[in-house]
Amino acid sequence: MTLYKTIGFLGPIGTYTEQAALLYSSDSTLTPLPTIIAVGDAVVSGETDQGIVPIENSLEGSVTYTLDLLISQSGLSIYDEVVIPIEHYLMASPGTKSADISIIYSHPQALAQCRTFLHSQYPNAQQIASLSTVAAVTDMKNNPTGAAAIAPFRASELHDVDIIGQNIQDNANNLTRFVVLSRTDHTVTGNDKTSICFAFSSDSPGSLYGTLGEFAHRSINLTKVESRPTKESLGQYIFLIDCDGHREDPTVKEALDAVSSKVSSLKILGSYPKWNLV
Repeated sequence: MTLYKTIGFLGPIGTYTEQAALLYSSDSTLTPLPTIIAVGDAVVSGETDQGIVPIENSLEGSVTYTLDLLISQSGLSIYDEVVIPIEHYLMASPGTKSADISIIYSHPQALAQCRTFLHSQYPNAQQIASLSTVAAVTDMKNNPTGAAAIAPFRASELHDVDIIGQNIQDNANNLTRFVVLSRTDHTVTGNDKTSICFAFSSDSPGSLYGTLGEFAHRSINLTKVESRPTKESLGQYIFLIDCDGHREDPTVKEALDAVSSKVSSLKILGSYPKWNLV
């Protein structure tokens, strides 16, 4: 693993994004930043060497802020990816009893991912959204009434709290994929994937089918296909695709050249090593 001097991540300290950053490069200087856009700006400006942001959760889907950043921000590429399991913990101030809990704080995604647990164990508790799972712990501590927070285990190491529930997520297969942002993408490793986005100047029958066919004809596997509004006109979309292989692989390069001739705009978001899911 190549080490980098500074890596910005979506903060605050104690979030799952910091956990991903520590897994990716624990010896680097990690800098928490307030927003996904701020992480991208820090990388482009050179304030940090790289940045780490969430891009996809196996239960809740894509992180649209990250997709929009990659689509719109020039000078930014995906350099690598990190996938971690999401394990939610219920924590409260020391001495708080489960029966006393009337409010539960967390990020909206975490609340959604623990829906069944909350319904069965705390059906009458008010659920309040926080800016992050770590901010939820601060919100909880600032509430004088019976309150709890759903947060990652690392948050319990940073705050004086009791863990009163562990692994409370509804689905054991809860994974979040993070991307490492850089000013360039990764060199060929032999086990790579490539992310691209493209758009059409006009809507016509078979345009998307024909474009995706350029990969199928060359036996290139597509691992992800989705769309985002262009934000220019209703019904116009930008298509985002992940495929096996590196953009410098001859077959992938040939497919990308063919796609380029069929679309009005094409952006290669990066080629990078696949994360090995054990």
